[in-house]
Amino acid sequence: MPADSKQSPPPGEGPGAPGGPVPLLLSHARLTDGRTVDVRLAGGRIEAVGTAGSLAPAGPGARVDLSGYLLLPAPAEPHAHADTALSADSPGPLSYASDEVRRRATEAALLQLGHGATALRAHVGIGGAHGLGPLEGVLGARRSLRGLCELTTVAVPGPLTGAAGADGRALLRDAVRTGADAVGGRPDLDPDPVGYAEAVLEVAAEHGVPVDLHTDGDDPAWLTRFAAMAGGLRAGVTVGPCAGLGRLPPEVAGRAADRLAAAGVAVVCLPQGGCAGAGTRGGAPARLLRSAGVRLAAGSGALRDAANPVGRGDPLEAAYLLASLGGFSPGEAYGAVGAGARAVLGLPEVRVEAGFPAELLAVRGTRLAGVLSLAYSRIVVHRGRVVARTSAVREYCDSAAAPGLPRQARPGRPSGPGSPPAGPVVRS
Repeated sequence: MPADSKQSPPPGEGPGAPGGPVPLLLSHARLTDGRTVDVRLAGGRIEAVGTAGSLAPAGPGARVDLSGYLLLPAPAEPHAHADTALSADSPGPLSYASDEVRRRATEAALLQLGHGATALRAHVGIGGAHGLGPLEGVLGARRSLRGLCELTTVAVPGPLTGAAGADGRALLRDAVRTGADAVGGRPDLDPDPVGYAEAVLEVAAEHGVPVDLHTDGDDPAWLTRFAAMAGGLRAGVTVGPCAGLGRLPPEVAGRAADRLAAAGVAVVCLPQGGCAGAGTRGGAPARLLRSAGVRLAAGSGALRDAANPVGRGDPLEAAYLLASLGGFSPGEAYGAVGAGARAVLGLPEVRVEAGFPAELLAVRGTRLAGVLSLAYSRIVVHRGRVVARTSAVREYCDSAAAPGLPRQARPGRPSGPGSPPAGPVVRS
């Protein structure tokens, strides 16, 4: 569970001084290439990387011991639904009041931050009786999360063609002026999907913002035409989750993937399943897209809302599913939630090397495959300071059937009826 918020955080974890975060040394961290290193952070960036024990702390006590942890570039979440997150158990109709959306969005972002995502892109519905209220709620959450993670928004309007189209287009422009970072929507639900996409691209070009459309991708002709229209947008174009591509014949899906790659359109797949109900639990053909040269990222989508009441919002789960079911190597799978996701969000690359942003995730384990299989204990670094810590302890009763298991003594441990088992303790 997350560290007790009532405890005083160690150096590097509390709010930084007016000049910025406290310089921090991450010692004895293991990298994916097998090296064990010290990593010194300062000014929100990685200042130096050296062999274990070679770097001095930046100040007294400004050190986190990462012995037993694998240190990775922090993942990002490229496809969240902050306005509906954590609402599966809500009684009665779901409230889209700004303060309720802000509460849900804040809680969801903190949950995903605890998993390791230091940057998130949230699709937010606008229009109808709610107007811009949900967007204002998520923007309020972004303000309250400043310094903990980067939360950006995609405005998702209703119809943009036909009788209601003019109002929808005006509202989309208002959303950008209000603070939406990107424009998107659901062309599949509009009577004229091509016209819908044209309207979104027009608003994006006017305001210089990216496009991120929510589409099943089951119409290769539409995808091909969209790729042709979107190729010139400099701010970036993304589509997802494109599960429908996986239901097409491979040769048809392959041609559509080639068009997307040529136009520079990125695809965000959702390995845990779609975010529009149980009928869309399939996934995009990630290997086919990657082989075609499409810029690919993986996200989580629904987080315990009506579309998926058990969604986890965990980037490592998305990577696990790509490796377990999608045929990706552990490195390729983590790249989809790490470098791939950051690229889709327009964020700078992160490597555990001097000069790169200090956006890091330490997970208890020694190899990436093991981390994707069983990753409980995590330490999250954003802008050079520890912003979240999760620690898990597994205990077993004493038993002759389990000799030689590692034990970790705990001073002052209670004994007697009702106390925890006094057997081996394994930290995970």
